[in-house]
Amino acid sequence: MPSQPRHPGRRRAALALAAALAVVLTACANSDTGGSPTGSAPVTGTTPNGSTPARSAALTRPSASPATTAPSARCRTADLRASIGPNDPGAGQENFAVVLTNGSGRTCTVYGFPGIAFVDGAGKAVTPDPERATGQEEPTVTLNPGASAWSALTFTNPEVTGVTTVTPAAVLVTPPDETESLTVAWKGGKVSNTGKASVPQVSPFRPGDGG
Repeated sequence: MPSQPRHPGRRRAALALAAALAVVLTACANSDTGGSPTGSAPVTGTTPNGSTPARSAALTRPSASPATTAPSARCRTADLRASIGPNDPGAGQENFAVVLTNGSGRTCTVYGFPGIAFVDGAGKAVTPDPERATGQEEPTVTLNPGASAWSALTFTNPEVTGVTTVTPAAVLVTPPDETESLTVAWKGGKVSNTGKASVPQVSPFRPGDGG
């Protein structure tokens, strides 16, 4: 009669331990070689043609910040209010301050000369364009909200030169580098309409209101 194993329980335990070790070793091998556990999607792999798919751009590089463009600091016509100060005559000259005031909520700048046109009630020009008084400093004037810049509008009293005149109804004031104008009522009296004498001149803008 064949002999039976003395300890069948120990043999079964040894076999179970060996099987468990085999499972652990297989799992470690998959981890070392990039394999994925059973039932989970692989982190990397190949496409049907054998190529390696590219990783998501979000995983390989930071997203680009949206492009930003600094707004222009120049005062636009819509930012400004225009006015003309009272006459300050002297030595046969008529002197007025053409004032631009920042009526917006942002800080902006004014640089250069205003555009000036004397017009009638229908908005039609009634004199030649004023000239620019060149050879003067042209500062960039920074206008905080509520601040002003002014340009000197001057001309010889027409009675001194004897030229023909016209009394404009208004002045169109165009801020530097702008195309839209601001209308200001003209209360300064007669202006030469010949373009030969008593021609008005304007200066570059400077800080303040000319007072």
